[in-house]
Amino acid sequence: MGHTNTSLPDSAREEALVAAGEDAIHLTRELIRRDSTNHGKGEGDERAAAEFVAEALGAAGLSPVILESADRRANVVVRVPGTDPDADALLVHGHLDVVPADAHDWSVPPFSGEITDCPVTGAPSLWGRGAVDMKNTIGMVTAVVRYWSKLGLRPRRDIVLAFVADEEDSAAYGADYLVRGHADLFEGCAVAIGEGGGHTVHTRDAAGAPVRLYPIGSAERGSAWLTLRSHGTAGHGSRPPRDNAVGALAAAVARIDRHDWPLHLTPVVRSAIDSIADALGTERIPGDTDTNEAVDALVARLGTAASLVGPTVRNSATPTMLSAGYKVNVVPGEATAGVDGRVLPGGEDAFAATMDELTGDGVSWEFAHDSPPVAAPVDSSAFDAFRNALTAHDPEARVVPVCLAGGTDAKVFSRLGIDCYGFSPMRLPEGVDYPGLLHGVDERVPLEGLRFGVRVLDGFLRS
Repeated sequence: MGHTNTSLPDSAREEALVAAGEDAIHLTRELIRRDSTNHGKGEGDERAAAEFVAEALGAAGLSPVILESADRRANVVVRVPGTDPDADALLVHGHLDVVPADAHDWSVPPFSGEITDCPVTGAPSLWGRGAVDMKNTIGMVTAVVRYWSKLGLRPRRDIVLAFVADEEDSAAYGADYLVRGHADLFEGCAVAIGEGGGHTVHTRDAAGAPVRLYPIGSAERGSAWLTLRSHGTAGHGSRPPRDNAVGALAAAVARIDRHDWPLHLTPVVRSAIDSIADALGTERIPGDTDTNEAVDALVARLGTAASLVGPTVRNSATPTMLSAGYKVNVVPGEATAGVDGRVLPGGEDAFAATMDELTGDGVSWEFAHDSPPVAAPVDSSAFDAFRNALTAHDPEARVVPVCLAGGTDAKVFSRLGIDCYGFSPMRLPEGVDYPGLLHGVDERVPLEGLRFGVRVLDGFLRS
């Protein structure tokens, strides 16, 4: 990529940065057009998207490698060399796969990459599956690297780009495959950024003035996907046994559904509550984080920002699947259920003990999929760099840490000892339910958001 070029006039840099914003739109659009749907159970195909982004990075003078974990389950990895060989490296990860989209439900074909106005805000927007989750980020990062190549710029530290498969299922063909078999590719990485933060959340302060929050994903609840199973005596429906597997399982599922999980405030969630309340001028009351009732009341006073912390003040378990029997007059000998559990850092033992209690006698539970909760420090130089990069382009930005209710590939990369954050910068117009577009119908991203993200990422990645 050449050496850092400090002789270029500001006008030339600005012209190139404007072009990089348009390149991000182009790259994201072309990635959307390459259908990389992950159907789960090992059925996915990221190869075309991987080849496209690898070619785009190759045009920037880099040598990306495509690593297939299985036929057409493709991952792209490349290291961008920095100017300081002693500096810790940065990992930038994103996933190439997307969830399925039913074209009949969409206003535009979901893999067309159409550009048209948003019906809510009127802002010109790029539509398609992956526009938000998360081909937009891959497009922006790739555009920044291509911009550096054109101007002869280099980052201060090595940057490892990992655009992976299978995040939308188990990560087995993507991040997990790379961490298990190719950990050397991430040598020296101390901090990582991925999805789960950096976008605008519009709200209002206590006086009614508008506030733009930018949440940074600094922790994630762990995933505890459970299989519940009960056994009983099979027989005729007209002579029901006392040990009916369906009845036992249904009772356990009902107990789980009704359970009120106790308060469990982690350091990141406490910091999130404090930071958001401060940004909004929310009145604080002594003891407002001491009990379930007090925290729920405090979160409610955060208004539209409540969704940033409400789901992460306690563990949760949501029944999602039931299966039993094959004929209405036959009592089955076995019944099963699926439960989506989410566990905060430090809450693992309490979660397991609670599930033992709620399932009770006659019903067993086991992990169908288990990934640990993760957390990164919020009083770090990395977090300061996020804040500086955002406020450089939105001086009124209020940057706050949050714990994600769900999960990302950060859970996998953190196994390498890397502090993982959610930072995919995007300035959004008011009225956009950005998180609501994740996996939703008519997924779309404003073009100005992509242009803004390129500028913020350029500043952060070279910091």
